Amino acid sequence: MSGERYVDHRVLKAFAQSKVNVPAEEAKERRRQVNHLREQLEGYIAAHPDFDLVKLRASGSTAKYTAIRRKSGTGSDADVAAYLRVGDPKVDVSTVLTWLEERCKEVYGKTKVAEDFKPSDHAVGITMRGSGLKIDVVPVLYTGEPDDRGFLVTSGGTKVLTSVTLHLCFIEKRKREAGDGYRELIRLLKAWIRESKAVDPQLRCKSFLIELLVAHLWDVGWNGKPLQVNDYPAAIEQVLAYIVRTGLKTPILFTDYYKANAVSATTDPIQVWDPVNPENNVARGYSELDRLRLVNHAKTTLETLTMAAYAATKGEALDAWRELFGPTFPGE
Repeated sequence: MSGERYVDHRVLKAFAQSKVNVPAEEAKERRRQVNHLREQLEGYIAAHPDFDLVKLRASGSTAKYTAIRRKSGTGSDADVAAYLRVGDPKVDVSTVLTWLEERCKEVYGKTKVAEDFKPSDHAVGITMRGSGLKIDVVPVLYTGEPDDRGFLVTSGGTKVLTSVTLHLCFIEKRKREAGDGYRELIRLLKAWIRESKAVDPQLRCKSFLIELLVAHLWDVGWNGKPLQVNDYPAAIEQVLAYIVRTGLKTPILFTDYYKANAVSATTDPIQVWDPVNPENNVARGYSELDRLRLVNHAKTTLETLTMAAYAATKGEALDAWRELFGPTFPGE
């Protein structure tokens, strides 16, 4: 290895702050827009023959402080969980997304055009014209369970148990133990995956999967060492080495809110279980080819970081790291 590590924790931290983390003013504006949307919906939806709005909760990466700066045309900026009580038990729950889209149009219809509302499989996306902010409103069927437990509903009517509150508690517990570096590491890994998908659109690795891989390595460590959240290059290497060495064939589960034997049996190639729902494999739907593609990509990235560590010059080291984070690295 060269006598000097040209890209160290300090360099990656500066890059995260300048190019990856959401700036404080932008984060504040996101929260303001989300709160405005919540207030408008709460004030507008008084009653409906099929669904009643019970409450709205900020959710997703913004609420967990793991969101990264948005690039044009990619993803949403914020998520809001709309907890709905079903008035008629026999109602077709596959209609809930359509119903929610209509309610959102009633709230914002006078200031927006049809293209500003884009339903996905599980949410209604709303684009704010002035700021370009995109908010996903996610319907959750609520039956009065504690801890904001309820069921996400897809466009096909599939129901998946979730809890916004417990998901936030799950990450907050680990952040308290690990420090601020825990969430910033997640953001750096998300930035790596986003750049990777720009190069290979077939690569599959959702943000929640990244969060749970980091949580697992924080809980159990890797190769006899704890996750190095205060040394980002080392921590990134640990995560990559875990993916490569295990091939993502080892099931990952958490016992914060249920016992290990509660997990459902499955033959899915990747098994990473939702910490709130033992029946929800976060990687359900990933094929064997998806697993191999992600593992091989992690292997290539790990080899790139080895080259960076042995680089004879700072320029060579930076070029290697640009393979991970794109041409703006190190963002100085």
